[in-house]
Amino acid sequence: MNGRSKRDDEAESEGLTMKELETVQIEPKNRGASRKASTSGKSKTKWGRLWADVARDKYLYVLALPGLIFFIIFKYVPITNLVIAFQEYSPYFGVLGSPWVGFEHFIRFFSNNDFWMLLRNTLAISFLSLIFFFPAPIILALMLNEVRSSLYKRTIQSLVYIPHFLSWVLIYGLTYLMFSQSEGLVNKWFMSMNWETVDILSNPNYFWAMLTAQSIWKEVGWGTIIFLAAIAGVDPQLYEAAVMDGAGRFRRMWHVTLPAMRNVIMILLILRLGTILDTGFEQIYLMMNAPVTQVAEVFDTYVYRVGIRQGEFSYSTAIGLFKSIVGVIMVVTANRLARRYGQESLY
Repeated sequence: MNGRSKRDDEAESEGLTMKELETVQIEPKNRGASRKASTSGKSKTKWGRLWADVARDKYLYVLALPGLIFFIIFKYVPITNLVIAFQEYSPYFGVLGSPWVGFEHFIRFFSNNDFWMLLRNTLAISFLSLIFFFPAPIILALMLNEVRSSLYKRTIQSLVYIPHFLSWVLIYGLTYLMFSQSEGLVNKWFMSMNWETVDILSNPNYFWAMLTAQSIWKEVGWGTIIFLAAIAGVDPQLYEAAVMDGAGRFRRMWHVTLPAMRNVIMILLILRLGTILDTGFEQIYLMMNAPVTQVAEVFDTYVYRVGIRQGEFSYSTAIGLFKSIVGVIMVVTANRLARRYGQESLY
């Protein structure tokens, strides 16, 4: 109305000249543009550093390439086919052409009478392994660490490593030769002592204990490698200080060695909880026989029997997806509990 513009009013209210007002209004735009340029430069710098690292460690990446390809082919690519758990999959129609059935396979699985038997057997075997097998490598590593003779220590390590390289087929054969009721060495010794023979392999009461003992004998030596590596990183001055304070071997083990292994133990425990429904197929399948089926059938053997031998691919995939979801929940829960109590965690 009086010939003054809105910009003039703003300049007067701020006590600025027109030129100063234009400078103030332009600066935020310039700051936004400079921020974008800075972000773009940082992004380019980030990718540049990444490619520089790859070029510098190219041989290490080539060395890791076979393992990466293995995980891509056998771990990540199959994830795309998990959709058949919600389909009535037919090899003729394929993944894209098979009809959708929603959660029908999951409902069938959870309402099946075998579900509770499978869950009981799987959890029982897993918890026995967690209670007895998981601490065994830790105890063996602590004992080996106390051996002063390097020759004796290397000999013991070599002997306990050897069973890891034996197949489960061979271990089953050795178990049969030892505990078979008619031809086993143990029962032959019982007969020579005029004692009653024991049917160990066909007795459901001994099946879980036999599986746990086999796992310990086969893998305890191999499991000590990680813990011995953790012990090797302990500062020798800590042991010297403990000796000066009058600590014996047990005290040094409890207050120096075990705390140094704590982070490794926690990480391996979290990973072990994530595979609580994975009891292993080969060992149980070889040890299974008709009298022990009710305590031997687990999710892995059930998937093989139903999915592979009977051709119910969608149903067995639903069971596998259920196991995977439980594993993820266990890992996330254990990891959060570890972080809450100040322990080492995966992420």
